[in-house]
Amino acid sequence: MPPKLPRSPFKFALYFIKFFKWPLLAMLLFEAGQAGSQILLPYAIKEIIDVVTKLPAQTTKDLVFSSLEGPLWIFVGLSLGVLIFSRASGALLIYVGPALRRLSRFNLYSYLQYHSHRFFTTNFSGSLSNRINEVSVGVNHSLWTAMFDFWPVMITFSVSLVLVAKTNLQLAFYLGGWVFLYVTVSFVLASRARKYAKSFAAARSKVSGKVVDSVTNILNTKMFSRKEFERQYLKEYLDLEVKKGRETLWFMEKMRWFQFVSALILQVGIMYMAVNHWLAGAITIGEFTMVTSLSLLIINDARGLSRRFLEFFEYIGNISDGVGIMLGEHEILDAVEAGPLQVRKAEIEFSHVGFNYTDGKEVFKDLNLKIASKEKVGLVGFSGSGKTTFVNLLTRLYDIQAGYIFIDSQDIAKVTQDSLRGQISMIPQDPMLFHRTLLENIRYGKLDAKDEEVFEAAKLAHADEFIRELPDGYQSLVGERGVKLSGGQRQRIAIARAILKDSPILILDEATSSLDSKTEKLIQAGLDNLMKGKTVVVIAHRLSTISHMDRIVVFDKGEIVEQGSHEELLKTEGHYSMLWKMQAGGFLPEEPVAPLPSKLDH
Repeated sequence: MPPKLPRSPFKFALYFIKFFKWPLLAMLLFEAGQAGSQILLPYAIKEIIDVVTKLPAQTTKDLVFSSLEGPLWIFVGLSLGVLIFSRASGALLIYVGPALRRLSRFNLYSYLQYHSHRFFTTNFSGSLSNRINEVSVGVNHSLWTAMFDFWPVMITFSVSLVLVAKTNLQLAFYLGGWVFLYVTVSFVLASRARKYAKSFAAARSKVSGKVVDSVTNILNTKMFSRKEFERQYLKEYLDLEVKKGRETLWFMEKMRWFQFVSALILQVGIMYMAVNHWLAGAITIGEFTMVTSLSLLIINDARGLSRRFLEFFEYIGNISDGVGIMLGEHEILDAVEAGPLQVRKAEIEFSHVGFNYTDGKEVFKDLNLKIASKEKVGLVGFSGSGKTTFVNLLTRLYDIQAGYIFIDSQDIAKVTQDSLRGQISMIPQDPMLFHRTLLENIRYGKLDAKDEEVFEAAKLAHADEFIRELPDGYQSLVGERGVKLSGGQRQRIAIARAILKDSPILILDEATSSLDSKTEKLIQAGLDNLMKGKTVVVIAHRLSTISHMDRIVVFDKGEIVEQGSHEELLKTEGHYSMLWKMQAGGFLPEEPVAPLPSKLDH
């Protein structure tokens, strides 16, 4: 089951704290110790100055040091406290930081895995990858901002107010009022910046997706001489990113004006009031120095706090953008009490199946079809007739709206998806390979397979010969999506992978379409061996490849219009016979070249 992740950006950021609660609690204590030690240093300096100013003009060195012993020890202790507490917190950060990022990325990817096929066809893979990265960075940085910025500043402000209050209540009220107003206004402004940060993050993700899409299709760009077109196409999205970035930065600039004006008011006001109190004898030189030093420290921390508020809400905006897309409801989930599919005969049945895509276009209406155990069935029909949809429903890439699909009398909606797909080997028309070694790509069909088993599967798929001719043999990397291999080579790797998986149900979706006739004949024996003892469903435009099937099912506009053996269907001179005659070079055209006779509409 997918991890249960919160969809609120704040709750999502806090979700991972529970996995590191003790190290994080220790870091909070260390940061409090560091901030407290840092802000108490002006107090130690005040004590030193007050002692020095009270000493007579002619004072021996020994008397000075003996008088300053207590304040100096306080100063040294606080300085050591800053060092020890900060480095202890830093050491824990080394342990927690990378692990936290790993955990958030792992959970996001785990959740993403359970999304439907439809989700991945409507979202850029590059954009999703970028969002995973931005969300994980946002989780880390938002947590560190709260721990290393907000929390220490709270300690700094609190201790400063206590120190100033002990010195002079009027100064303390002025400082406290300034801090309250500054923090409140900064928080409100920064929270308004969240919408800018979110739109900026969305624009960046969109640009990343467009860049990945353009780079992936670089061959198209070259072959159609569209380099300038692609640059201009990308420029539109880059311009949008710049626009959103400027909106965000202008808002931040307004906040900085507020910061600097507020700092000026505090600095001048505290200095003026402190001078007046000193002239009136209400405070000592040491207290005057402490108060002005504290105000400068508070101004520095306040500027940092305002900036951190902005960054914090930007991180939350990034998280919000990412989780808003990735943590949506899963379209296809296992039933609550779903168990594993138990395949004994591998019989397939579509019973009164109704299905349509989200656009409302009906594909199947009351579709019924039974495929017997170990029967080899070919699916034919023009593009859009429902062949691929049939396979997608059988593998439960989509859920049906009506009826049932059974395998050995078990409703596939009531078994786990992993167990269902574990019993099906599929060789697609355009096989996807990982940017890993050939050995790893083939072994993906059976993760615990020995090298010898991989080699044997490759031989049956007639892939062993070309693999061993490569410089690194089975250790050769195939490139992203297998781009370093030809279409026929990728197809043979996919066939080898299916041979190794050896599932009781086999689906071939144009499995030999990327092969030349010679290569197809070479591997046909391997496919025939693979089909033995299995229930097989074959989609083909090259009708000759399915002429030897036990049964051929003819689809037209989502309906089964004919079924029977190759010879039987040719004799009826119906829809299949027409398709056979319409073949060009052994392949079926995408659509009828002329209206089909009315007698075939049955």
